Amino acid sequence: MTTDTPAGTDGAMTTDTPERTRHAVRGYHEARFRGDATAAYLGEPFRFQSPFITSDDRTGHLATLPGFVSIVTGVDLISELYGEAEATLVYDVHTATPAGTQRTAEHFHLDGGVITSITLVFDTAPWQSMREWIEP
Repeated sequence: MTTDTPAGTDGAMTTDTPERTRHAVRGYHEARFRGDATAAYLGEPFRFQSPFITSDDRTGHLATLPGFVSIVTGVDLISELYGEAEATLVYDVHTATPAGTQRTAEHFHLDGGVITSITLVFDTAPWQSMREWIEP
């Protein structure tokens, strides 16, 4: 089932499937880099963890996105893997910073078709000179 809203928000589906996972994760991924990700993609409880930022709720996570998206000049998706309640994306993020292009892996856990946790993995070395502007 494909809709314009994240799977599970209309209550129509209750079983996690790889297609439902794909719909939620790709929807969030694309919305985030367009600058319009909403809480509808994220469940409660929610946790985000990266080398620099950790958030224990979706409001805190969503609040960090505009600053990040403002330095992104492009995204090239390399690989996407979907299971019933988890997914992994690997992509290059092109930035307008001295870090340039950053290879990134992102792992998602879902429950009921919404994302409940995101773990972001990347090499922090290119970002060290900008650390004071990144960490909250």
